[in-house]
Amino acid sequence: MPECYEIRVRGQLDRHWSEWFAGLTVVHLNGETVLSGSLADQAALHGVLARIRDLNLTLISVIERSPSPPPPDND
Repeated sequence: MPECYEIRVRGQLDRHWSEWFAGLTVVHLNGETVLSGSLADQAALHGVLARIRDLNLTLISVIERSPSPPPPDND
């Protein structure tokens, strides 16, 4: 089951990097870039972290988030 993550790095990455970071959403916030979304497994998370390292970005935080609950069934 995919896990949801929020990864923060210092600086602002262009949004076109989204695909290179496993399709995570790229958002700018107060001089930081927030990468968020679902990753298939720990290997995918480590792949994203390796790309952050390879780009010499400063990693601020990695937070596992709960997936959004499904909408209520209105039958």
